[in-house]
This record gives sequence, structure tokens and C-alpha cells, in this order.
Amino acid sequence: MKPVEYMLVFLIGLFCLLGCVPRTQETGTLEGHVTIDPLVPVVRVGEPAPTPPPEVYAARAIVIFKQDGETEFTRLKIDANGNYRAELPVGRYVVDIHHTGIDHASGLPKEVEITNHNVTRLDIDIDTGIR
Repeated sequence: MKPVEYMLVFLIGLFCLLGCVPRTQETGTLEGHVTIDPLVPVVRVGEPAPTPPPEVYAARAIVIFKQDGETEFTRLKIDANGNYRAELPVGRYVVDIHHTGIDHASGLPKEVEITNHNVTRLDIDIDTGIR
């Protein structure tokens, strides 16, 4: 091989190596707890409010938008205990709920910042509108 051919093979190998090596993306965690109430129109004095069954949480989702607040990035499921958690790329996002019926959550939509290797916590209270 001529020196030019060696150089060409070397450059092709270098480009392949650089393109094939996965680059690590900086990520952080968004997590929180969701409360959903009321579940019944009236709770009698001295009686505890009902605990939401798993299907009440499963029927709802946390919606993560890009910083523009309009482009949906992902949806997060709420587990049977009312918790959610996700690894997200570092950046700013807008968090809201997927509105079910007349559900609303005070303080949402809300902008959050995800920083590298850190946990950002956002607890959410969903008002079902049942009265």
C-alpha cells in the first residue's frame, strides 16, 4: 500500500470509531408524588377520605413538554401508590397533567429544570372537581 492509502484507511477507521462510540448524554431525574381528590362528593366528619385505587392513578398521566410548553416530549405513568419518576436529558421542561374530565392541578403547567445527576422533585395535587 502507498502512504496515501494507509492514511485513507486510518481516517476511515477513525471516523468509524468516533461514530460508533456511544456518547453519554447528561441526564437528571424528575420525580414526585401525585394526590388525587376528592373521590366522593361528601366525606363525613370523622371518616377518612377514600384512598385512590390503582386504576384512578392509571387513568391519568404526567405530560412533559419541551421548554416551549407546546411540543410534547414524553408522558409519565403514575404508579399504584401515586408516584412517578423519569430520567430526562438535562434541560428545561414544562410539566402538566393529561386532563381527564374536569381534572385540574393548581400550579401547573410548571417549568422545571433538570440538571446533571440531580433529582428535581415536583409533587402534584389533582383536583377531580367532584363536589
